[in-house]
Amino acid sequence: MVTPLIISADDYAQGAAIDQGILDLIRMRRLTATSCLSLSPRWREAATSITSAIREQADIGLHLDFTAYSRPTRYPHPQLVIRSLLRSLDPEQLKTMIRQQLDAFEQEMNSAPDYVDGHQHVHQLPQVRDVLLAELQSRYADKLPWIRISHSAYDGVKGRVILALGSQAMRKQALRRGFAVTDTLLGVYGFDSNAATYQKQLRAWLTIAVTETRVKRLCALMCHPGLPSADDTDPIRRARPVEYEVFSSSVFAEMLQEMNIEPTKASQLLSG
Repeated sequence: MVTPLIISADDYAQGAAIDQGILDLIRMRRLTATSCLSLSPRWREAATSITSAIREQADIGLHLDFTAYSRPTRYPHPQLVIRSLLRSLDPEQLKTMIRQQLDAFEQEMNSAPDYVDGHQHVHQLPQVRDVLLAELQSRYADKLPWIRISHSAYDGVKGRVILALGSQAMRKQALRRGFAVTDTLLGVYGFDSNAATYQKQLRAWLTIAVTETRVKRLCALMCHPGLPSADDTDPIRRARPVEYEVFSSSVFAEMLQEMNIEPTKASQLLSG
């Protein structure tokens, strides 16, 4: 039995080295999705590299952001989480910020995003998920984007924290509104692994994907690859080339073959 697996890279348009690494891996058929920071200063330039050939091989999504480039307000992540839990965010401001990002994506891609996820998983937070899903449903009623759900129950304390901040509520609301969703998110770790350790983590995630697929659960493996960069403003810049090295390696190709896993676009899996 072939196991389909969505392999999605975050942070497209954050930096040139990140973008090149992601595009390389899409061309190698190691990635099947990437989500874009559409308010990044380099988004317009980065978008020109997403050719029709790239779109045939990978879903292109919106990486919803309130902590890096958003405007008129950019929140520190802890503040955003606390304010969302207290329901003290301004819904109209949230709507404006979401619309800006969707508008910027559409302007460069001439289409709706294939899917939506969140930078630091902000798309699932209380208040945010309500406004986001309503806007997507209103804007794309004819063809809704799929939603990557941050249900990361297998990945230790960090995974449980991500899960607790709203993944189950997001999934229920999205399904109720008619969105297709993923079930399980794999790939959460502390961004502190060397290549050998990351290979072991990757094998463990692939094993989980096989098990989950057998019980009809759709998995997405999240990653953050990139080429080496001197950008010291990127808190995970050391992890990106490690991930790129592993995903581009023959070892990863052999893992996929051994476990009979096929990297697959979610839009193909969810088209029915």
